[in-house]
Amino acid sequence: MSSGVRVGLVGATGLVGTEMRRIFEERAFPISELRAYASPRSEGRRLPFAGGEVVCEVLRDGCFDGLDLVVFDVDDPLSAEWAPKAAAAGATVIDKSAAFRMDPEVPLVVSEINPDDVHDAPKGIISCPNCTTMVLVTALAPLHEAAGIRRMVVASYQAVSGAGQPGMHELAEQWVKGAGQEDTLSRAGAVDGAIEPGEVWSKPIAGNVIPLAGSVKDAGYTSEEWKLVHESRKILHAPELLVTATCVRVPVYVGHSMAANVQFERPMSRDAAAELLASAPGVTLVDGGAGAPTALEGAGIDPVLVGRLRDDQSQPNTLDLWVTGDNLRKGAALNAIQLAELLL
Repeated sequence: MSSGVRVGLVGATGLVGTEMRRIFEERAFPISELRAYASPRSEGRRLPFAGGEVVCEVLRDGCFDGLDLVVFDVDDPLSAEWAPKAAAAGATVIDKSAAFRMDPEVPLVVSEINPDDVHDAPKGIISCPNCTTMVLVTALAPLHEAAGIRRMVVASYQAVSGAGQPGMHELAEQWVKGAGQEDTLSRAGAVDGAIEPGEVWSKPIAGNVIPLAGSVKDAGYTSEEWKLVHESRKILHAPELLVTATCVRVPVYVGHSMAANVQFERPMSRDAAAELLASAPGVTLVDGGAGAPTALEGAGIDPVLVGRLRDDQSQPNTLDLWVTGDNLRKGAALNAIQLAELLL
């Protein structure tokens, strides 16, 4: 790779793929060749990159030949089919889907937390966590290292961009349809048919809060909630960690936020936590932890923001905190590129 890295980007036209192209440029990643892959409807489309353009290809046998690194940001079935083919062609794969996250032979890595795990990838595939998990564990990792997290109770407030471009379009369309319906909207949003449900969610998202992010799985928990449980354990190397979550979709374009109640095995005070978080990589502590960072303030920047840091008054060695971060940037695109930098 001394003369540069030959990179493939699968899902190059999506929200995260677009963000990855931007971050590759911002961080001057040494790319000697970029190949962009997209769906057949985007074949031949020209995408701006590094002062020039790349032309979208479709996935086909032999399409990864000669590449050093392939980054996937596509649905689970596509990753499950094509990521092993990229690895077999000799490339290291960084996968954004959930297809390999719980595979014991595939490391699940956040660059600031468990970077050494990238070197233990017998299948040639490295996995990135769900964007909600990513934002949360970046803030919790230094606290876990210091005092050992025993149990955490999490409520997430997830932006519509977590559902990709269709989610953002649906929210925008519903806001437009609701314009001029102030009387109705002031009565909790989509009332009396003022805003009809779209295709992404079964209920209107504009002016609304939907306490069901993901599809319902075992025990009534959603796929998003189970991802947060299992992925947190794997990244933190804490298989016995107790986690329960409620994942909520909110009418925000970019930025996942979480309220977490975290109980520790060993003493951990609010002041001690603030000191640790103030110097933690990938974290910005807002107003010494007393601040209330918003999703809008966390959008477009690399670190996750932490605030509302408090000692839980109901039991010892327990903290309440608020975390927010850009789900497209740190939650997805940035970590993939940071992992590629670790491989260099």
